[in-house]
Amino acid sequence: VQLQASGGGLVQAGGSLRLSCAASGRTFSSYAMGWFRQAPGKEREFVAAISGSDGRTYYADSLKGRFTISRDNAKNTVYLQMNSLKPEDTAVYYCATVPWGDDAHTSPSEYDYWGQGTQVTVSS
Repeated sequence: VQLQASGGGLVQAGGSLRLSCAASGRTFSSYAMGWFRQAPGKEREFVAAISGSDGRTYYADSLKGRFTISRDNAKNTVYLQMNSLKPEDTAVYYCATVPWGDDAHTSPSEYDYWGQGTQVTVSS
């Protein structure tokens, strides 16, 4: 399984970015996908997740209303739309997928396959 994240960059506070994560190596629609982020000196934290079959979504409480996760199973891609960005959203963002099943999880330990990360920097 390979995951390739893209779409990060530098944006001013209040701006938006859309991250993409292209997956290959297995049947994409059968597996849950997640986004996590890690800021310097901090642990990796859950951002959002989406189930494989019915597209149920889960968000970190602090990000609800600003971030939206979605997936296009025909394109084997999961997205993270980030709006009203804040300087504290600055981090490396990682996409990940579970080793089996389509139930989404919030713990990084449930995910075995990770993308390389994409840097998001929000300036004040």
